[in-house]
Amino acid sequence: MKIVVLDAYAINPGDLSWDGLKEFGEVEIFDRTPADKVIERASDAEIVLTNKVPLDKDTINSLTSCRYIGVLATGFNLIDLDAAKEKGIMVCNIPSYSTTSVAQNTFALLLALTNHAEDYDRRIRTEDRWTKCKDFCYLDYPLMELAGKVFGIVGYGHIGQEVAQIARAFGMLIYVASSRSQEELGEGVKKVTIDELFAESDVVSLHCPLTAENVGMVNEEMLSKMKPTAYLLNTARGALIDEQALADALNNGRIAGAGLDVLSTEPPKVDNPMLKARNCILTPHISWASFEARRRLIAIAIENIRAYLAGSPTNRVN
Repeated sequence: MKIVVLDAYAINPGDLSWDGLKEFGEVEIFDRTPADKVIERASDAEIVLTNKVPLDKDTINSLTSCRYIGVLATGFNLIDLDAAKEKGIMVCNIPSYSTTSVAQNTFALLLALTNHAEDYDRRIRTEDRWTKCKDFCYLDYPLMELAGKVFGIVGYGHIGQEVAQIARAFGMLIYVASSRSQEELGEGVKKVTIDELFAESDVVSLHCPLTAENVGMVNEEMLSKMKPTAYLLNTARGALIDEQALADALNNGRIAGAGLDVLSTEPPKVDNPMLKARNCILTPHISWASFEARRRLIAIAIENIRAYLAGSPTNRVN
């Protein structure tokens, strides 16, 4: 049996090992695979593993030996699930491996916006602002205390719940827009509509999957509901946001700031409006990528394959 990993580098740039795959058969690993090389590299593999290489209907129909597609991520929107099912190909993902890391980076973005530690450090080191100061401290940037503020969460799965737990530790109030009932959400969470969440939250944080229905859900109309002192965070999927509308809101002072780990196109084009937006902190889709999370990802990918071969598949999405 042959296993092919199409884009291994982002998951394992050299600090981890793929050796666990070798117990199942021949393994061929590619750091990156361009679209025109996918069929050539994967056509004779029974198991194809991909992180961000799309597998559309035509590609899937050309994978004559494939019986299993392993998505090396939680999101599986890059795979044509219907085409895979029609061809008898099982598709499995890796849920929950990065929950802790994504929640942690959510607050790294928020604290960067509210506490400006990096901004102050830069001014101290490059502008001598502190050594020249007449007082024991100086305040160039406004600081915001999180306790008592409303933290609004869109998407209350594993990551949303972990984020809520951290927000509570800061003394924040938790609002959630969810199809679940108030009883299902539990104590310490206030169920609200999406409009109420954007209007009443001091921080809005996106943790929902991307679907055909919610592309561009954070648009000009939704942003206009937010407080001018509010922050928007996105560690989910970039296409949830109308980026030009968000850039306009930031540049016009309509909201206080944004922290984004994802953009609609990755890597972004040079004319992406978020690259020059005011009061916007960007990280390059790394919330998931701690060493510990990547190690878990590989371990779960191996267990998924083992379960598939044993006839008891886990984490199947089609």
